[in-house]
Amino acid sequence: MNPSVQFCRHSSLVVRVFIILLLFAGVELSQVDQHAAAMTLEQAKLEITGSNNGKSGAYIFEKGEEALLARAWLTDHAVRAIDVQYFIWSTDNIGILAAEALLRAAERGVKVRVIVDDLLIDAPDSSMIALNAHPNIDIRIYNPKHSVGISTLDRLWNLVFNFRSSNQRMHDKTFTVDSSVSITGGRNMADEYFDYNRKYNFRDRDVLLIGSVVEDVENNFTAFWNSTFVVPIDKLLGKGIAPLSAEDQSKIYDDLHAYSLSPVNFEPAVREALQLLPEKFQLLQQVMTWGDIAFTHDIPGKNRTDTLDGGSDTLDGLVKALSEAKKSVVIQSPYLIMPDGGIEFFRELIKRGVTVTISTNSLASTDNLQAFSGYSKQRDDILEAGIDVFEFKPNPEIQRDLIERYGALEKAVPTFAIHAKTMVIDGETLFVGTFNLDPRSAHLNTEVGVLITDKILATKVGRAIDRDMRPENSWNSSEEDPDSYATFGKKMKMYFWRLWPIDPIL
Repeated sequence: MNPSVQFCRHSSLVVRVFIILLLFAGVELSQVDQHAAAMTLEQAKLEITGSNNGKSGAYIFEKGEEALLARAWLTDHAVRAIDVQYFIWSTDNIGILAAEALLRAAERGVKVRVIVDDLLIDAPDSSMIALNAHPNIDIRIYNPKHSVGISTLDRLWNLVFNFRSSNQRMHDKTFTVDSSVSITGGRNMADEYFDYNRKYNFRDRDVLLIGSVVEDVENNFTAFWNSTFVVPIDKLLGKGIAPLSAEDQSKIYDDLHAYSLSPVNFEPAVREALQLLPEKFQLLQQVMTWGDIAFTHDIPGKNRTDTLDGGSDTLDGLVKALSEAKKSVVIQSPYLIMPDGGIEFFRELIKRGVTVTISTNSLASTDNLQAFSGYSKQRDDILEAGIDVFEFKPNPEIQRDLIERYGALEKAVPTFAIHAKTMVIDGETLFVGTFNLDPRSAHLNTEVGVLITDKILATKVGRAIDRDMRPENSWNSSEEDPDSYATFGKKMKMYFWRLWPIDPIL
């Protein structure tokens, strides 16, 4: 490609990102268009990054619909490449619409690379083969031991004789467009992460990144892409499955496009939101914050031990950041199972005068009874150590503000549970990523996230978590028994899982 053309394409995306960030701040579209038209592409690029001395920018997505619209808008405006990495990609409404959006991008010449973990993938083989057959789409699977191209016998063999390897999952979630903009955080590609599930939705958190940190995200994606843990779809599904005819492939593409055109599947309200971004984001006041942002990540395969422990680079980075706390640590994690030494670590922080507060799910709100069973065994010790724990209610008041479609759901409001993975240290350092406070994230799953040194942004997110912990949203575990509010069935299932020695893989 001609270098000047490539530069123009890159700068074109920077202009668009500049526009969408101004829209977040409430700037009128007409003003943005006039401003952008008056600048050369180089001036636009310098206006965004030139005055920030090589620093990176971050914008936090607290609402699911914000995070969805940003991904959709960036996908529709990509001009060169999209790199996508997810732990879960469901074949529900959001998952199908996301696949169709990537297909449309590929059809206009954008190179699309996708890595999905093997454990929970549920896409039909024919759909993955058809999409991968497009010359601009390449799909790869991380550590295929359970689902894609794996027979039942092989799956059982792996669980019995390759237990640790089978439990090494890629929990990374990154979305990068044209090597210029990335989104990372807790959200997978499924309805419940964007407030579109009718039974169960997540209170989650993402961060949009621009600047030098994006290169680190891209380098990590490339390391996974070239890893032996990541296997191309055609190698996994190339045997035993008849190749798709051109007609079959074309039909799958046509069906995807038809699905997205249906107002039942792609709600007119969402289309309108994409078309009328100034009105949609007019009330958002926080613009991108610039500062020192460090991207934390693990290597493919995590650590190289033969046991279920071993630590990781992400764990080491978070422990180092937490060790430097002087006043306060606030953590939000959907699952709370302290790895070995974790309770003692926080006890020592508290002895030094650091307050430690954790926001997590209650038995009534959790989606993972196995994980909650591990927490229930430790809860008394956690509280005895001096850690304040607040357990999220299944129908907290805050969902009225966080779910923009709440009015349409009010007659049958789904359960709303924490899925955000966040740490705020001394009100000055912020972590947003994929790391849960549990042994699986510490030792088995690969994880990513960003450590941001910015008092304004850290304080803002800290206040959001504080609000999640208010009495209308959470129960204080040291003052009452949150388990008493769960159904009898959930209690019995939780007690059942407590009998199993599964804590190292929770």
